Amino acid sequence: MQLQTIIVEDEEISREILKKYLAKYCPNVHVIGEASNIDDALILIRNNELDLVFLDVEMPFGNAFDLLEKVGDRSFETIFVTAYDHYAIEALNSHASYYLLKPISIDELIKAVDHVIAVKSKEERLEENVTATNIEMINGKITIPQQDGFQVLNVAEIIYCKADDNYTEIYINNSKIVVSKTLKHFEDILEKYPFARVHKSFLVNVNEVVKYKKGKGGSVVLSNGKEVMVSSTKKANLLSYFK
Repeated sequence: MQLQTIIVEDEEISREILKKYLAKYCPNVHVIGEASNIDDALILIRNNELDLVFLDVEMPFGNAFDLLEKVGDRSFETIFVTAYDHYAIEALNSHASYYLLKPISIDELIKAVDHVIAVKSKEERLEENVTATNIEMINGKITIPQQDGFQVLNVAEIIYCKADDNYTEIYINNSKIVVSKTLKHFEDILEKYPFARVHKSFLVNVNEVVKYKKGKGGSVVLSNGKEVMVSSTKKANLLSYFK
């Protein structure tokens, strides 16, 4: 796992030492920026997606706790670096992942980074469990995986799903969500709900069917005006919902 990080430290020599240690002993840590004060650090934090911040406690015109208060909610882990051990309790109360004393011990630095990797890996596994192949269903909702997390959909609001190779287009009213899962996947996930596979390319919410047109297979008109052809092999299954 690669960790995107910045170093917030007012002493240039200390920044250089930490960078050299990280490059030599923690190659999975990628330093993308440095700051010597909390104002510059705040800019870096707000303009980058970070996994980790090395943060000196004492800096000019403020300290680490002032910076974290300005940041507010954060997704990155924090390793505090300081020459003063009396900050330890306050650091823990600020949810620091680790606390390093200067001069930095290489062994402690490696342990600190390993700890952060373990924490981030656990978070990733949790997110993967939610957006895994067997999408979780909670109280009539499903989660749809996205690049930055997942979106929660009410099953009842889905009008129909359409296959597009290995992708599925999910239609809610006039909006469309494209998901990198097959239509068969959604057919399995939604089997407990009134969804019918009416065609190799379409899975419809039966509650959204407003009209059926006769034919060899026929077709259905959905609540948003969309007309979908029904395969002759799927016709009986669809009509069974309306007996």
